[in-house]
Amino acid sequence: MATAPYRRILLKLSGEALLGDQDYGIDPSVVARLAGEVRELVATGLQVALVIGGGNIFRGAGLAQAGMDRVSADHMGMLATVMNALAMQDTLERLGVPTRVMSALRINQVCEDYIRRRAIRHLEKGRVTIFAAGTGSPFFTTDSAASLRAIEIGADLLVKATKVDGVYSADPVKDPQAVFYRRLTYSQALREDLRVMDATAIVLCRDNGLPLRVLNINVPGALMRLISGEDVGSLVESGD
Repeated sequence: MATAPYRRILLKLSGEALLGDQDYGIDPSVVARLAGEVRELVATGLQVALVIGGGNIFRGAGLAQAGMDRVSADHMGMLATVMNALAMQDTLERLGVPTRVMSALRINQVCEDYIRRRAIRHLEKGRVTIFAAGTGSPFFTTDSAASLRAIEIGADLLVKATKVDGVYSADPVKDPQAVFYRRLTYSQALREDLRVMDATAIVLCRDNGLPLRVLNINVPGALMRLISGEDVGSLVESGD
């Protein structure tokens, strides 16, 4: 797509996005649908990286609140993201999309170690690259990992896939009066505590001039419309 607005993007998916109608684990039909949308993006020549959360299996912060040591809980959460990444890799490759999983924790028998230059090379060769195990350190969310990796690989855009159409002033499911933001700044998101992403992730994006697009992953074709230049979801940019 010679006129495509983006060359390389990072797509952040929550672990809950893989649940489907289940209460726990991975719904293969949901993974297949998401993988199909990623395949369509790759077919246009777009370079695609992914970060997937682990909340469908283990959420480190939740385990810590239940009394587990926070560092141990976060390590379990990181391993959950590796499981999700391997599931997505398997599905993508069955669809004919070359895919690599790179982990911030060393698990050489199941995936590659994260090395920035190697990751960029994978993307340049047209391979979907999935960054697993968060940042490799406890106390950081996968939102922060997504922001960090997007900056490291020189992504043109960070896309956060959610269950709503974009950024609202409150949860639109609970508050029908919630205001939808088509455009906003990172500083505004922090000031109004809009919970677009965690504060660390927002500051990383703001300070490095990385635009963020928040959209509803459950709307078929939303990703393709976005990379075709349509104004989909909410755009968060640097500014006052």
